[in-house]
Amino acid sequence: MFKGFSKEAIDFLFGIRLNNSKEWFEPRKKIYTEKIYDPLKELTEAIYKPFEKSGMICKTGRIYRDESFPPYLHYRDTMWIYVRYQAYYWNKTPTLYFELSPEGAEFGFRISKPEAAVMEAFRQDIANEPQKFLSMADSLKKQGIDFGGEEYKRKKKCTVPEAEEFFIKKGLSAYRRISDIPQLNRPELAEEIINVFKLVMPLNDYFHDIVEKIEVEKALDKAAAAVLSEEPVHEAVKAPDVEFMW
Repeated sequence: MFKGFSKEAIDFLFGIRLNNSKEWFEPRKKIYTEKIYDPLKELTEAIYKPFEKSGMICKTGRIYRDESFPPYLHYRDTMWIYVRYQAYYWNKTPTLYFELSPEGAEFGFRISKPEAAVMEAFRQDIANEPQKFLSMADSLKKQGIDFGGEEYKRKKKCTVPEAEEFFIKKGLSAYRRISDIPQLNRPELAEEIINVFKLVMPLNDYFHDIVEKIEVEKALDKAAAAVLSEEPVHEAVKAPDVEFMW
């Protein structure tokens, strides 16, 4: 049963940030196992339980060289859990996530590096039906959810002034952050994460629908291109069964 993350766990992650080496890690491996690995495993089981029948999968990060998240250091100083639908590229698909770092914890929804077509479809959807997304965003803000995400260097033209903060995003996140370390050391943290996941789930499904639509369109375009590029097939002339005598 999940009991929380102690200050010792946070101090350990901070130590990894300053001393990313096997020489520092190995003598403290027991701290990692007892204070981070075991609680993270328990937390994963707790927060995934309400989503087991949703068709989504759940994965937990590892402290060793993790190729899912650059930079590829020997050890990670940020541990993670995500719940999402199956996808080849995790960072291009909507994800419910939890992260534990020396700064505390952050959890909610994220689509970190979507394809340009996804965000273009997102902006178009807002332009066509502004309240469809904006009412959802306003409701989340009133419940203590913050929005973030990487921004374009050159702003996209915004036709809906009240949605400008979203038009400038290359990716989007909706999250709650806990910087007060003692607040992480309590069993109730699991329920708080679940509640936030449920709050942002409509946003996750909203983007999931957009991504799926884009993927279907790409597949259809690819199939059509394959058909058009096919060369006409000419049957080979069959050789006679017997030689002709001339």
